[in-house]
Amino acid sequence: MAVFFKLSKCSIANNKSHGKWFAHTATTETMSYRELCRHIADHNSVYGEDVCLGVANKLASCIMEQLMEGKKVQFGELGTFYLQVKSKPSDDVSSFSAAEHVGNIFLRFAPSHTAFSDFSSKTLRKRSRMVDINTLIAEDAYEELKTENANNQEGDGL
Repeated sequence: MAVFFKLSKCSIANNKSHGKWFAHTATTETMSYRELCRHIADHNSVYGEDVCLGVANKLASCIMEQLMEGKKVQFGELGTFYLQVKSKPSDDVSSFSAAEHVGNIFLRFAPSHTAFSDFSSKTLRKRSRMVDINTLIAEDAYEELKTENANNQEGDGL
């Protein structure tokens, strides 16, 4: 499993890391919800894309419903979804107002750390191979150039 990264230089003037380079994850594309359902169906499933899409839609709806009822939702061996709020402080309990003090609500996910599927940082690092996405882009561009040159040489001989 490859984890793609790209490097960026810290440009925050007052930061102790100013001018230093850091790796950030990079992606090659975003798989849509529908494409994911199609992918699931393609894994030798007896269920077609439409059934997978229907089940996934119902699953997403039910997860949201349960979260809104104040529950955490465990998603098999993958991990647990839960909600978190960001709030401003109040001087005392009696002056706290959710409308005034609670800001954003965030959907969070905590990966499981079971023997079946350990998604901890340490395990992901062991399973992954780090690849600089700029290297891939350069390799792809090089391959395209070679193909283009080969096609041009073939055309010259006619």
